[in-house]
Amino acid sequence: MTTTPQSDSASRSSPVHVHYLGPEGSFTHQAANDAVRALLPGEGGALLIAERSASAIMSAVESGDGWGVIAWESNVEGYVVPNLDAMIDARNIAAFARVGVPIAFDAFTRDGDSQQDPSAQREVSAHPHGLAQCSGYIEREGLRPVPAASNAAACRDVEPGQVALGPRICGSLYGLRTLDTEVQDYQGARTEFLVMAQRTQAAEFLHGQEGQSDGEFESIVAFIPLSTGPGVLADALDVLRDAGLNMTSFISRPIKGNDGTYSFIATIDAAPWQQRFREALKTMIAKGDWVKTLAVYPRRERPNPPVTAWMLPDGGVSSGFTAAEDDRAMTNEYVSKELLW
Repeated sequence: MTTTPQSDSASRSSPVHVHYLGPEGSFTHQAANDAVRALLPGEGGALLIAERSASAIMSAVESGDGWGVIAWESNVEGYVVPNLDAMIDARNIAAFARVGVPIAFDAFTRDGDSQQDPSAQREVSAHPHGLAQCSGYIEREGLRPVPAASNAAACRDVEPGQVALGPRICGSLYGLRTLDTEVQDYQGARTEFLVMAQRTQAAEFLHGQEGQSDGEFESIVAFIPLSTGPGVLADALDVLRDAGLNMTSFISRPIKGNDGTYSFIATIDAAPWQQRFREALKTMIAKGDWVKTLAVYPRRERPNPPVTAWMLPDGGVSSGFTAAEDDRAMTNEYVSKELLW
């Protein structure tokens, strides 16, 4: 994790409250610990507070009671959509740091539960993202998924006849028996977490960095075109392109209950106070778009691996692989048949 400037945090006399999705042992708990070590290394430190839900974390931060840590994006399951929507809707919250946590799941039962008959387990409990990341194991074992508020909560509350999936530390925390280790579908799984505060506090924590050059920061910005119709989204993206900004992620979310209306969320290699990005945002606002900065944090080095043939889903066409992997040339007839039907 790349740290943000410490501002006056090292000299705090009282601990900063850091709210995370509990209970103890969750991946968010690990992310909160990592954030505290990186951001608050001085005296005072932090008091970690487990919350029952992401909405409780957001409420605590909105009220000014310290910081919050929420899961943001998994490299297996993508964005944590409820948290993304909550950030868009929050009145007075912005993120100022980003923390990555490797994700691995073990499978647990209550100590002594069905030791002689493993087939007695018929249900498996975890956070919905955890269930999705262990779908192969769940299918092989013939288990019925039961969603939980968090992976650690699933382990804490595991019932007779249930399997819980969660971080390895949950075994010792909650006195569980380990059935299997590393049951996730993908090795190298990772989840990114955002560290949030009230907007003024987040700005203060980043204070003094305005003079840094472009590319040293990453920002997550939501925007909504107030007029809809052909070309509206293309026009907005043209503003970012013409400013020479590098966009590393772009997604959309529906404005709930209103057909044809969307929020668009872009991750940009720049900070809003840097000139090119600032001018781009001013242009978007002048064109009638609603704009909101969700997060600004030091830019992380990210890998840029090539996409190899085995990563690609079946049924598509690519000039980069098709001709090299079979004898069919990328003729107009082939493209028409395979891609255009």
